[in-house]
Amino acid sequence: MRIAIASDHAATALKSALVAYLVEAGHQVDDLGPHDDTSVDYPDYGYKLAEAVASGAAERGVALCGSGIGISIAVNRNPGCRCALVSEPLSAKLAREHNDANVIAMGARLTGIDMAKACLDAFLSTEFGGDRHARRVDKLSNPPFAKDYV
Repeated sequence: MRIAIASDHAATALKSALVAYLVEAGHQVDDLGPHDDTSVDYPDYGYKLAEAVASGAAERGVALCGSGIGISIAVNRNPGCRCALVSEPLSAKLAREHNDANVIAMGARLTGIDMAKACLDAFLSTEFGGDRHARRVDKLSNPPFAKDYV
């Protein structure tokens, strides 16, 4: 599988460890940066990652920052992405199974390397459940106008 990965400066060490783990598992990995811990803005890297996934250049994405929150918000600005912030394997599994997430986000300051690897394994090995979930995911891609909200 081709996987794009990006972070901010707070998560470069976790990103490097996950890149090595994914390559060892046989995946093609596009490391979109940054490549050192010089301060950067997470939206820049979130947008770059989102474009890679939404365009089809990567099948899945991994977004990392200090908390995982900021970069997940940035990725979700792209309508072609469904990014889920996860902190343990069950949430990563359900993000794929129920929400057809194509990107996961994790916080380097909150998630250790072993837990991050377990989340990645769950995310990458789970298929979308379809059926009743497909209707809901379709609504994520085609939201109603504000006047339609009750």
